[in-house]
Amino acid sequence: MTELIFELTSPGRKAYTLPDCDVDVDYDDKIKDFIDEEPVNLPEVSEQDLMRHYVELSTLNFHVDKGMYPLGSCTMKYNPKINEDIARLDGFSDIHPYSADEDIQGLLEMLFDFEKDLKILTGMDKFTFQPAAGAHGELTGIKIFRKYFDNKGEDRDKIIVPDSAHGTNPATASMGGFEVITIKSNDKGCVDLDALRDAMDETVAGLYLTNPNTLGIFEEDILEIAKIVHDEGGLLYYDGANLNATMGISRPGDMGFDIVHLNLHKTFSAPHGGGGPGSGPIGVKDFLTQYLPVPVVKKDDNGNKYKLDYSLENTIGKIHGFFGNVGVVVKAYAYTKLLGLKGLKKVSEMACLNANYLKDNLKKDYYLKFNRLCKHEFVLSGKNQKAENSVKTLDIAKRMLDFGVHPPTVYFPQIVDEALMIEPTETESKQSLDNFIRIMKKIASEAKNNPETVKKAPHTTPVKRLNEAKAMRNPDLKYENE
Repeated sequence: MTELIFELTSPGRKAYTLPDCDVDVDYDDKIKDFIDEEPVNLPEVSEQDLMRHYVELSTLNFHVDKGMYPLGSCTMKYNPKINEDIARLDGFSDIHPYSADEDIQGLLEMLFDFEKDLKILTGMDKFTFQPAAGAHGELTGIKIFRKYFDNKGEDRDKIIVPDSAHGTNPATASMGGFEVITIKSNDKGCVDLDALRDAMDETVAGLYLTNPNTLGIFEEDILEIAKIVHDEGGLLYYDGANLNATMGISRPGDMGFDIVHLNLHKTFSAPHGGGGPGSGPIGVKDFLTQYLPVPVVKKDDNGNKYKLDYSLENTIGKIHGFFGNVGVVVKAYAYTKLLGLKGLKKVSEMACLNANYLKDNLKKDYYLKFNRLCKHEFVLSGKNQKAENSVKTLDIAKRMLDFGVHPPTVYFPQIVDEALMIEPTETESKQSLDNFIRIMKKIASEAKNNPETVKKAPHTTPVKRLNEAKAMRNPDLKYENE
């Protein structure tokens, strides 16, 4: 077991060298009030101790640079390190957020140019980079919904959400003051058109939808869905979490969506997870541009310089400080420019190919509720393992840790019992996929022939199975030096 850094302490050791003070210090009375004469309880270790300790800790954590991370719907894919190098360039990383427009022309040009790329990819007319994540983008969208209908004098207080939606969709709609109407999926795993027609009326502001949906299935009736919503005066909102499946192939704007949020920290390879930062830009059709948060980037009247425009007539105001999480935007911009439109299309093609390869190789070992051509992800189920030997999906996920693979998303979407939601992404090789297949087949065999091995997993990790509910409710994160 790795020792805590406090347990490595030896009095007098230090991992730093400071120059001697070459001036006489005469603290006045005011400064003395802020000086604590009691020594701070910090670890005393050498530089070598320090480096070895944190390098060892880094090897204990699982991350996408270490192994496959098939976290369905979250798109945990490998991130090219050149993105990090570009984001660290002085012209991006050292800019003060209050800089005058004329002093940040390079940054503004980057935002303006990237917006053009996103408009091409999505079929939308205008973007803001302010939202800090996908859910924050949803909040921006719901505020636009509210102001749009308020300005029209229409009292619409409901949002329709499919039962396969991301959990943030109904949560955001509720936070925005709307009543959430959930509609069931049909036997193909798609929106039930009759249920949508029954729910859609003049009290409904619109429909939240991702395409392909959380089952990894493309909503083949999307044009009819858009017509049903628009015929009643509603708006169609695109949750862009699954854009990784469709770049360069289909566009939300062409499907009839009015508002789109993207996840730059997923689809465009800026690192995802660990609490952020993220970026969830919002794109809208022309008739909604005036509601975007300010400022937006535009060219001046002469078309020679870039500026921040605060003059949108019905803006919802600011929803993030300054321009958003610009560092994340820069990484996504570098990724987009590196690949180009043809490269982004190849990304989506490979993501879909990898997902279908896994699905077809594992559907005999695990239950597959919707046995259809999928896009970038698919949902298996451990219901058979649970029924036969009481091996739950959580047990299967824990056992995967013993083989050096991060588990997929489990128990989501909830319309699939004992769900295992798998997204291999485009960055995994065939060798990596074959290894994953081998691991999943072995666990399926263990669940049948030696179920206790799976139920008690993990066996090889530094920390064995935790009481997750207790860990969430009573976290113990502080070291007490007795």
